[in-house]
Amino acid sequence: MSWPAGYGRRVLPELDSTNAEAVRIAATLAGPEWICALRQTAGKGRRGRAWSDPQGNLAATLVLRVDEAPDVTALRSFVAALALFDAFVVLTGRVAPFSLKWPNDVLLNGGKVAGILLESFEVGGVRHLAIGTGVNLRNAPEVAQVETHALRPVSLQGETGLDVAPEVFLDALATSYAVLEEQFVTHGFAPIRRAWLDRAARLGETITARTGTTETTGVFETVDQAGNLVLTTSQGRVAIPAADVFFKEG
Repeated sequence: MSWPAGYGRRVLPELDSTNAEAVRIAATLAGPEWICALRQTAGKGRRGRAWSDPQGNLAATLVLRVDEAPDVTALRSFVAALALFDAFVVLTGRVAPFSLKWPNDVLLNGGKVAGILLESFEVGGVRHLAIGTGVNLRNAPEVAQVETHALRPVSLQGETGLDVAPEVFLDALATSYAVLEEQFVTHGFAPIRRAWLDRAARLGETITARTGTTETTGVFETVDQAGNLVLTTSQGRVAIPAADVFFKEG
C-alpha cells in the first residue's frame, strides 16, 4: 500500500502519548506528519479519560497546521472517522459490520473498536491540530474499564479473526485520510457530512446525549452543518454541540 505524498511518517517503539509527541515536534515539521507508537504508556481519551492501549493496537496521531476558524477545524473529527471507516473496509473487505457513532467513535458489530481525540494547540504563533486515533486491533479493554452503560469494547481480531499489524493499519488510514482531507479542504463539510450520515449508527432511533449532569433523550434526526447532534425530543428539536452518547439497550 502506497503512502500519501506530502505526509510524513514516523513509527516509534514507545511513547507516553502520540498527541503529546505531536505538540513536542510540531515546530520542526515542514508538513503534516503521522506519529505512531507501537506502545503508548499515557494515552488519553475524550474529557481527560485514560485510553487503554495494549500491545498490538494502533496509537497514532496526525499533526497538521490549520488556519481556518476553530469550529471548521473541529469538523475534522468527521474526516478522521470516515478515514478510519474506509481503512477498516479496505483491510477487511467488509462494510456491513462497521458504523460511526457521534461524535468520534467507530463501531464493529455494535461495539467500540476505535476512537478519536482532537486537540488544538499553538506553537510560535502557528495553530496546529493533533488528531489522535486509537484502534483496538488485537486487544480490547475489559468491560470494567469503561464507563457504565458505554458500548462494549471490541477488537478487530476478536470480532473478525483478522490480525492486522499497527503499521499496516496506519498505512491504510493515512491513505484514506489524505483523500478525505483534500475533499474537505476543496469542497467543505457538506460531502463529508453526507458520507458520515450514510454510515451513522442508530440514525432515526432513540438515543441519549449526556453532558455532565445534563441528559437529553430523543430521536437521532441528523448531524447539522456545524457538526452538532440533532435530536427530536418531546420538547422539540435540539442541537447538541458536545456530549457522550448512549444507546437504548435491548
